[in-house]
Amino acid sequence: MFEWMAWTTPVAVFFTCIVLMIAGMTVWEIKSPTLVRRGFLPMDTTRGDRLFIGLLAAAYLNLAFVGLSGWMAQWLSLESDPSIWYSFVASMVMLVWIMRKG
Repeated sequence: MFEWMAWTTPVAVFFTCIVLMIAGMTVWEIKSPTLVRRGFLPMDTTRGDRLFIGLLAAAYLNLAFVGLSGWMAQWLSLESDPSIWYSFVASMVMLVWIMRKG
């Protein structure tokens, strides 16, 4: 059924984290309804808005890393492309930052 996609461990972990975040946000919203607030983002946002923006930013960061990893390996004189785990950690840090300060 999922043969069309390259299910590597980082990809599976990334999608598992997304599913867990959405489930957690659903429970959080039921227990404590969100308040609209304004952070560094140029608009008023709720927790769900910030999660959506953060997930989009994380996806773009991962895509950029995959697209630039060959160039980075050449520029840094690495034997192989850098691990995708670096972009995963960076995207999760960025997501937490957007959720807290956005």
